[in-house]
Amino acid sequence: MHTQTLWLLFCMAFISGAFMPLQAGINGLLARELSSTLTAATLSFIIGTIGLLIVMLYQRETITLSSLKNLSWWHWTGGFMGAFLVFTAAFVAPRIGALLFMALVLAGQLTAAVLLDQQGWAGFREAPISLSKTLGLTCILAGVWLIRRG
Repeated sequence: MHTQTLWLLFCMAFISGAFMPLQAGINGLLARELSSTLTAATLSFIIGTIGLLIVMLYQRETITLSSLKNLSWWHWTGGFMGAFLVFTAAFVAPRIGALLFMALVLAGQLTAAVLLDQQGWAGFREAPISLSKTLGLTCILAGVWLIRRG
């Protein structure tokens, strides 16, 4: 992969991560304003869907009914997982704080990532668990504990 492309991908991932606590805060405020976390999460997903549809139409991409019929049940679960994250962020983050919420999200993400890589599940290449990965996860979990104590 070209070096500039790789750095662009790194920057996109970093910015996406930086947006997560901001999104949690915005959705938490939206939930307070609407007096409903579920309504706030739904509205957030509607706005996101409209944005994606605009980009999809701009790029002249389409969805065919036949392509949807060929999907397995588990292909649909990604959207539910995203909705759960948005709902959880709007509900939990305002109650425990952005730092602790994001530390717990990161710990969950990295724990799942190690297991997915170990097994080669969900399309990831197999990468065995190593001592350094285990120590890294232990540091993240210790960080969650330290953040909680502070």
